[in-house]
Amino acid sequence: MAFSGYGDMFFVLLQMICVIMVVAYLITRTASFTRVLDGIFTWKSQAVLTLLFGALSIYGTESGITILGATANVRDLGPMVGGLACGPVVGLGAGLIGAAYRFSLGGFTAVPCATATILAGLFGGLIFLAAGRKFIGMHGAVLFAVGMETFHMGLTLLLCRPFEQALEVVEDVAFPMIIANATGVFIFAFIIGNLITERQTKAERDTYLSELERKKAELRIAHDIQMSFLPERLPEVPGIELAALSLPAKEVGGDFYDAFPLPGGRTALVIADVSGKGVPAALFMALSRTVLRANSLVPRSAREAVSEANMLIAEDAKSGMFVTLFYAVADPAKKTLTYVNAGHNPPLLFRSDGGRPLELKGTGIILGVMPDADYGEETVNLESGDIVLLYTDGITEAINPDEEQFGEKRLIETIAGCRDLSPAGIVEKVRDAVVKFSGDEPQFDDLTIMVLRVV
Repeated sequence: MAFSGYGDMFFVLLQMICVIMVVAYLITRTASFTRVLDGIFTWKSQAVLTLLFGALSIYGTESGITILGATANVRDLGPMVGGLACGPVVGLGAGLIGAAYRFSLGGFTAVPCATATILAGLFGGLIFLAAGRKFIGMHGAVLFAVGMETFHMGLTLLLCRPFEQALEVVEDVAFPMIIANATGVFIFAFIIGNLITERQTKAERDTYLSELERKKAELRIAHDIQMSFLPERLPEVPGIELAALSLPAKEVGGDFYDAFPLPGGRTALVIADVSGKGVPAALFMALSRTVLRANSLVPRSAREAVSEANMLIAEDAKSGMFVTLFYAVADPAKKTLTYVNAGHNPPLLFRSDGGRPLELKGTGIILGVMPDADYGEETVNLESGDIVLLYTDGITEAINPDEEQFGEKRLIETIAGCRDLSPAGIVEKVRDAVVKFSGDEPQFDDLTIMVLRVV
């Protein structure tokens, strides 16, 4: 069917392009095509794709516009895309199918058209190989289509006689054919590019999720290991009741507490806060706890145990981390508490007769800064009904949505309102008070508390 103007030609070509959009989407979503994108070239996949792109080439011939015995069409589109996206086997195979069908129709341009179709698939496949067995992308594919169709026109001028008739055909069909094939390749390239990006994004997401899951698993293990450092059960001390709780802000944290028996019926009590959060703080916590416990078990004073631990920690504290620590020795026989406060929040001693609590203030600097730091020790007498509250700054510095801190005042009021409870009950009341005060505000620091009650 002949058309006299470009308007009719472009209308028909537009119809072809709409069909190409649907075909392009369907082909690129086949299992065979996605396997090729993954670099898996089976004979079955290549055979299927050869037939699909070959059928597209036949469609391109059938849907063309006949002008002076020549057809303006998108026959070369299937072989070009097949070669560019799937390699020379698919490109050449599709080209042979399309060329054989075109040659069977005969006509003035049968030979150059069939030859160009075969070469379109072959050249596309060679470009695929030159690009490292990958699709060259949208810009390269469109430039190749323009160049291939220009070459097609050149073959027509070279092989068809009389030359004047060949020239007339080329003048009529060159522009619409170049535009139509370039547009078709653009559609395929756009869809293929999006598919490649989509698959890369999915692969990156899967890798990220896998790595995230692995890290979560490692953090869970680290959490379990860190929790194992805390006493599974607090020791039973004659005349004294103990309870403690530690809630890390992250999976792992830098707070820790400890309680363990010493020679002579005494008991060591420890609460500490390592600078920082997360895994580095947890590692430094493990080091500090181990060093302090090892030095405490050797018969020596509280001051000597902390001084020796500080020297060893400072020698290994190359990361600039440090730890605040409160170390106390409870002696039930003498009813005394001898302590060293290395820059930690002063624990509160609530006397049985009420009144404002006594602060067990610092007796030295934080651990891990100066190897030769000097520490003093203090001793307080304990009486029946006395309560000693040890805590980290995650308690008093917890904030609410209005960015107010829980503070020492609220802590003292909380203890005053529940001092008749057991140490475990007091710990629970303090935790609940902090949680209620913080509301929806996320926990930003580790919360650790230990309560000692003299029976």
